[in-house]
Amino acid sequence: EGEAPFSTQVNVMPSPFAEGRELMQIGIQGRDIDRDARPPINLTLLMDVSGSMFSDDKLPLAKQAIKLMLEEMKPTDTIAIVVYAGAAGEILEPTPVSEKRKIVAALEELKAGGSTAGGEGLRLAYSLAEQGLKEDAVNRVMLLTDGDFNVGISDPEQLEDFVSRKRETGIYLSVLGFGRGNYNDAMMQKIAQTGNGTAAYVDTLSEARKILADDLSGNIFPIADDVKIQVEFNPARVAEYRLIGYETRMLDREDFNNDKVDAGDIGAGTSVTAIYEITPVGSDAAQIDPLRYGDTDTSASDPSGEYAFVKLRYKAPGAEDSILLERPVTLSDRVASTAAAPQWARFATSVAGYGEMLKGGEALGTGFGWEEIRNLANGAKGPDEFGYRAEFVQLTRLAETAEAQAALNRPGQEIE
Repeated sequence: EGEAPFSTQVNVMPSPFAEGRELMQIGIQGRDIDRDARPPINLTLLMDVSGSMFSDDKLPLAKQAIKLMLEEMKPTDTIAIVVYAGAAGEILEPTPVSEKRKIVAALEELKAGGSTAGGEGLRLAYSLAEQGLKEDAVNRVMLLTDGDFNVGISDPEQLEDFVSRKRETGIYLSVLGFGRGNYNDAMMQKIAQTGNGTAAYVDTLSEARKILADDLSGNIFPIADDVKIQVEFNPARVAEYRLIGYETRMLDREDFNNDKVDAGDIGAGTSVTAIYEITPVGSDAAQIDPLRYGDTDTSASDPSGEYAFVKLRYKAPGAEDSILLERPVTLSDRVASTAAAPQWARFATSVAGYGEMLKGGEALGTGFGWEEIRNLANGAKGPDEFGYRAEFVQLTRLAETAEAQAALNRPGQEIE
């Protein structure tokens, strides 16, 4: 009440990816909720029990994940369970977590078998969630699946339309993906985004604990809906820019002020970082030639120090009208070196570099690779209570090894 649900930080630093360019990072840190003060949870689990969910890293892991989550929930929270395979059905009516044994017994009865009627399951789950809708609670449907929607609403556009209509009821959607092979990540991400929700991939019990125990507040409790960021760059200082990541979340310029346009949501304690790579005016790193008939008059721009002007819009959960926040990005937000940048900015940069490498590294200079990513991440780990940042460093090693093995196995290569 009375203040923004998140804090905003901006940092500008020399880009380690390419000489002559800079990175502008906009960081959003959501406020956390004390466990005793958080609202009740009204959760409907939609669990895929089709034949493709048989392996240990699918349905058995999903059931373990829910058991971990139960330990973090309050006795007054409620859980209902819907399953889908050849048909959809209600397994457990809305039940308070105080009756944990009853909930666990219902989970243990679940067996994998049959085809996948994902669309029908979604309809039933939303129907059950609507019947038990509580105005003072966080109402959410959580889908646990390997993403193999082959019966029911299988057309992606029809699924998106159905979920977008259901979000108007105030029910959020979370999607947890399991297993490999037939996992449709793009569809799961799209459905979650359309349903005012989150999507995550679970491949180990440790990852399940991270999502549903350690980060439960961020994945369950929304603190801001339809969060949008708009950046206007000052042409007197910035010649070129590109957004790194978030390609699937781009909005048209006119959508920023349109409160009817859906956007991303932020959970309690969640951090989000948007990164732009910018080329200062006059830099030799510029890649685009000046336009012959372009507007070269920058007299209307303020060259005194502003890089850009950042606007943020957000809605309080369930609200229809957005709230506007604004701030300029000035020379006071810039640091002279990567080493002088805040810890959060340096670690975010290492993760962005990792993503660029997974896409082939074409946007990175020749002097930035796996070793530089690791060095940057190691120097910015900071407090790492659960070891997640150390695990990221290990992922860079695995990715580097996989890349080397792939190079050896390309046609025309001799392998000893």
